[in-house]
Amino acid sequence: MARDNGQIEPQSAGLIADGRAAVRQRLARAFGRFGLSGKLLALTVLFVLLAEVVIFVPSIANFRSTWLNERLSAARLAALAADATPDGTVPEKLREELLRTARVKMVTVKRDDQRRLFLSEDMEGEPIDAEYDLRPMTAEGMGILDNIAFRLRLVKDAIAVFFLPDKRLIRVIGTPSMTEGQVVDVVMPQEPLRVAMVKYGLNVLWLSILISALAGGLVFLTLRSLLIDPLMRLTRNMLHFSAKPEDTSRIIVPSDRVDELGTAERELAQMQSELNQILAQKSRLAALGLAVSKINHDLRNMLSTAQLLSDGVTSIPDPRVQRFAPKLIATLDRAIAFCNDTLKFGRAAEAPPRRELMLLRPLIDEVGEGLGLPRADGLISWTIEIGPALRVDADRDQLYRVLSNMARNACQAIEAAAVPAEIRIAATRHGPSVTLVIADSGPGLPEIARAHLFEAFQGSTRRGGSGLGLAIANELVAAHGGTLTLADPDVANQGTVFTMVIPDRSASA
Repeated sequence: MARDNGQIEPQSAGLIADGRAAVRQRLARAFGRFGLSGKLLALTVLFVLLAEVVIFVPSIANFRSTWLNERLSAARLAALAADATPDGTVPEKLREELLRTARVKMVTVKRDDQRRLFLSEDMEGEPIDAEYDLRPMTAEGMGILDNIAFRLRLVKDAIAVFFLPDKRLIRVIGTPSMTEGQVVDVVMPQEPLRVAMVKYGLNVLWLSILISALAGGLVFLTLRSLLIDPLMRLTRNMLHFSAKPEDTSRIIVPSDRVDELGTAERELAQMQSELNQILAQKSRLAALGLAVSKINHDLRNMLSTAQLLSDGVTSIPDPRVQRFAPKLIATLDRAIAFCNDTLKFGRAAEAPPRRELMLLRPLIDEVGEGLGLPRADGLISWTIEIGPALRVDADRDQLYRVLSNMARNACQAIEAAAVPAEIRIAATRHGPSVTLVIADSGPGLPEIARAHLFEAFQGSTRRGGSGLGLAIANELVAAHGGTLTLADPDVANQGTVFTMVIPDRSASA
């Protein structure tokens, strides 16, 4: 309820605000039910109609001013006809005919500060409801602001005609063309003006509807062809691809467009391709994990049996057996540990390295013996450039795995090329870190291997290879706080050179 001072109570104001919010929500939901094409069509028609309204308002004001000026001109002609009668006396029938032709009730002309009544009907008891002065339309020297204000007043008066009663008398003052400074003053009914304006407005309305439909349809068809259809194609493809992303046939085929939509199509195609590859890789990893889990148990049993048998070898007094038996036992122990740790690859929690300060040269010798280097046939030579007193702070088993994987990769590349080559391992200490260089003079790495160097199942160039060797090596070196990098290829000698940096525990911390 309203207070005595005219203000609205807070409760009523809250209800009004809630009602407005509810209306806005209903309109938003109703508009949201339309598809993109429907929204585009509705907005296009709405904006064209708004443009027509902006054009209609000044045009109807201009029509009213023109119509009134025509009445002033007709009244001036009627005054001239009346002035031409003998003795200035206008017969009754002629007066009525002149007034009916001019559609006015009274005509007055002012010239040289003299005002003269030429024609008039009996208007006793009929008051004049409004007065309009059109003289500023033909005035010279009017300022810009005054002109704008006058035009706005014409618009206001024109709109008011549609809402005011018909039975009104209006007075119009103006200086029609070809009157040589004469001011014509007429009194006329508003109804003929309103009828003419309604007729003109209806004509403009139908024309506006036709233009709106035509322009809206053309704009809609153009925007649908340029924007909506490509966007709907992108949407349909994303839904189709999301249903089965493993299917490569569902990847979108980009068009030849060079605009933003063409860029979106190409980026979507690239993203879908990458996602498809990632899913395929994960499926392969899952299948590999399942296969490894099946053979892991039997393989461990076999290795355990071989370990028990090797323990009996240590009792044989042959010096050669006594020399190789500890290495055989150590290799079997390491193989069993590898088997137990197979499923740990790729997990978030990798066992931290158990580091110790150890001599590096014996470990490199063990790697060479495990791979049978140098080869007896002379295909692969084995060179070690490491001082006997050089120590490295690392996990012995993990560093053995790193060096063994990298040396094995070099051996496989040289064997595939069937060209004699050399594998060289060098190491030097630089302050709190040890730098190892693992180099070979083999055929080198192809570009596809360099692009996916440390990625599992991606970097292998050997048929049947898994590409896990370098991925495991890089992960283990990173666990030590070190780095494993591929040097630029030597154009003269070809080959492959890896540089490994293992910092001490204090330096890595």
